[in-house]
Amino acid sequence: MTTRTDSVAVEPTASTEKTQRPPIERPITQTTNHGQQSDSYPLPHFGLVCITHSDRIRYRALTRKRLLQFDGADQRDLLRELYADNLKRFDGAIDYCISHTLRLYRFSAKLFPFDDTPLGEAILTEFTEELAAVGQRALDEGIRLLVHPEQFIVLNSESAQVVENSITMLLAHGRLMDLLQQPRSPWAPIEIHGGKGGRGPELAAIIQTLPDAVRSRLVLENDERAYSAAEILAVCQEAGVPMVFDAHHHVCHENLESYDHPSIAAMVTAARTTWPDPTWQVLHISNGREGFCDRRHSDLVTEMPDAYWGAEWVEVEAKHKEEAIKVLRRQRRQRNG
Repeated sequence: MTTRTDSVAVEPTASTEKTQRPPIERPITQTTNHGQQSDSYPLPHFGLVCITHSDRIRYRALTRKRLLQFDGADQRDLLRELYADNLKRFDGAIDYCISHTLRLYRFSAKLFPFDDTPLGEAILTEFTEELAAVGQRALDEGIRLLVHPEQFIVLNSESAQVVENSITMLLAHGRLMDLLQQPRSPWAPIEIHGGKGGRGPELAAIIQTLPDAVRSRLVLENDERAYSAAEILAVCQEAGVPMVFDAHHHVCHENLESYDHPSIAAMVTAARTTWPDPTWQVLHISNGREGFCDRRHSDLVTEMPDAYWGAEWVEVEAKHKEEAIKVLRRQRRQRNG
């Protein structure tokens, strides 16, 4: 039942520990928030997205069609077994991040299929202790967790049903972050795109109404079609949420010819100001498969904007996953001498 795919709860009491950023190792030239110094993890931290190119990290998936082939107790048993297995795989992903000194991990938005339904939510809460243990281990090891829900989440849709469904899905992600003991802050981002184009004010308005488990973690990303970097920046400023800048989306949207264009460095700087702590800023990097403005992601990342090298957190959206991170780490060593 294993599949090679990216398919790969309760509201805790608010506390100081829930809102504070966990300690993170810094290069020797920088100091942590606890005054400790380390040269173990030079910046930027390159983030792994969901799975590995090898078969080391894989998650199981479940389609609605297959779930509906079962009734009642059998559905519960099927989900319970899958959740237990994917939780073990998730714990294994944390092991992988630890052994490969990865400090940023985007777990799959499909980690627990159907957890946005009453059935899935009820079953997931059965794993409260196990989820808390995995999430706390990530915090203790200085591994930052984030999630990027599917693009069919459209908070500013003209359809009330689509908006309602979108909020339901986001609530499931917020519950999971809570179960994982992640802080209610953009330190543990829930990343989404802008949704329906031309409806920025509507998006900013509805963000204000979201429950704290979602709103406190929500961040918005520019895309290559509906919302330019400048447009999503304006929404973020109005809504009071951080912006994740994606240079490749910006290049495709603006039809740029290189990462040397001054708008890229300008957007990195502008997006940084939207984060409550500028050192929490998250960036995305990828290259076009067959051309600079090709929307499809390439296997590796061979070009990265100069402005990115001064950042702290960069998610690597390349087909070959950990192999792309290795390439970027070599480039980092060369730049650092």
